Amino acid sequence: MPKSESLPDPRLVSIGMQIRRLREERGYSLEELAERSGLSFRGLIYIEHGKRNPSALTLVDIAVALAVAPGDLINHLVQGRSGETQP
Repeated sequence: MPKSESLPDPRLVSIGMQIRRLREERGYSLEELAERSGLSFRGLIYIEHGKRNPSALTLVDIAVALAVAPGDLINHLVQGRSGETQP
């Protein structure tokens, strides 16, 4: 499979799904969240679909726009992993 058609990293897909869930819970459209976060509409679509790896600062911008802690966008990735302790 060519690199351009490879499947997205499941962790990125999971982050994107979390962002979409939080966005929809707040009743925000993609356009509204893009405007609130300072991201481009297309960039936000790529993030929600797991096709772009957002930087830490981008995740902070999205979290602020959604009125959640930045960790709320990624904590689910490590919760429940065996052998790891949670604070």
